[in-house]
Amino acid sequence: MLDPWAIKLMNSPLKACAQILKTKDVKPDQVTISGFGMGLLAFLALCMNWYIMALFFILVNRIMDGLDGALARLTETTDAGGFLDICLDFIFYSAVVAGFALSDPQNNALAAAFLLFGFVGTGTSFLSFAVMARKHGLKSPAYPHKALYYIGGLTEGTETILFFVIICIFSDHFPVFAYLFAFLCLITTITRVLSGYATLKEVEKNNTKMIL
Repeated sequence: MLDPWAIKLMNSPLKACAQILKTKDVKPDQVTISGFGMGLLAFLALCMNWYIMALFFILVNRIMDGLDGALARLTETTDAGGFLDICLDFIFYSAVVAGFALSDPQNNALAAAFLLFGFVGTGTSFLSFAVMARKHGLKSPAYPHKALYYIGGLTEGTETILFFVIICIFSDHFPVFAYLFAFLCLITTITRVLSGYATLKEVEKNNTKMIL
């Protein structure tokens, strides 16, 4: 929901940093993998209950996630790079939740499991529609430079980052925030499934008319 606004805000600084990396011959995939490494450090920090340190690594990971795309647009965008980026993103998201579960299993594990349930819903609805959209040649007007079709929702990347910031700062209240965000993820999943299904049915209907 907030992603279009966040992209506009971060576009200029990310592009400036990408220009510097380009002069150093840094590759987008290198940035992607390095950012994922920061995400794994966040997971380890969470397991050790070092929440502020974990927040630092989380924010670095998210900055590098935007930076690899900006660098790719200045050099060369590839399907392999887009695939790598989206895979490591989803692993990172789940790793943060797992880190909180392991940091305090007695209090956090059940809420973390429910949150992962919500994440699976948003992730599968997002990726499933992206595959079908690619098959039909659909383009997202809001995210024309993305490797995949980004179907909108109540909980997108920006909302997830804000959620991670909140749970790192108020770590003692993780279960409450986790249940709340999981509920919002379920709403996102439902709206994506309904809108995605309706969109694809309309596309197939129009294609059938064209054939006839």
